[in-house]
Amino acid sequence: MRFIQRSPRRRHSPAREKRSRGRRILTRLGIITLLLLITPIAMAVVFRFAPVPLTPLMLQRLVQGYGYQKDWVPLNQISPHLRHAVVAAEDNIFCSHKGFDWRYLNKAIEQWQEGNASKGGSTISMQVAKNLYLLPVRAAWRKALEIPLTALLESMWPKQRILEVYLNIAEWGPGIYGAQAAAQYHFNTSAKRLTREQSARLAAILPLPLKWSAKKPGPYVSARTRQILRRTNQLGPTYLYCTK
Repeated sequence: MRFIQRSPRRRHSPAREKRSRGRRILTRLGIITLLLLITPIAMAVVFRFAPVPLTPLMLQRLVQGYGYQKDWVPLNQISPHLRHAVVAAEDNIFCSHKGFDWRYLNKAIEQWQEGNASKGGSTISMQVAKNLYLLPVRAAWRKALEIPLTALLESMWPKQRILEVYLNIAEWGPGIYGAQAAAQYHFNTSAKRLTREQSARLAAILPLPLKWSAKKPGPYVSARTRQILRRTNQLGPTYLYCTK
């Protein structure tokens, strides 16, 4: 009987195994970093033309038990009254800035540094970036991520597309997303047929759409509506091009 002598298994030195493990970790980190860089760009390319079907906020609301009512409509099928009211209420220099209103953003940063909850500072462009990419949590890291993501959208999308996406993914009630669903839910009409008063009411409830009603406005929403109506009269001719 012949015995086959097997060569002893080569054992890697601890230093070599450590270097190999380090290379694997670096490779995985590189892949993750690449995905984190590519994914936002790919989404910006796709949603430059395609409707946005779902956002992190919508997913959170579904988990919380809210419904999902959303009908995408192009910008030219949304009443100009609503376009103007939202710009007047949320970001009255939307058409002229490059994504940021640095005056209010600096104030928000100062409030956060002082330990206070920041109020305002988010432009329509920043809100689109936040709603499209990020989880709806209050955290400093999310505010920091909004800046590069906003710059990305501003560099790849025209203002009209940013406004169109905003008006189609904004939350306007429990499980109500976008101008078309909002018009049907609050006023039993279409986004295209919204009146000036109805549009101002919808813009007025944007900060707290789960608490406030456009159909049956309370004292605050009524006062806010009147303020928005005054602001829309002050929008210059630039907004007629930017929001059409």
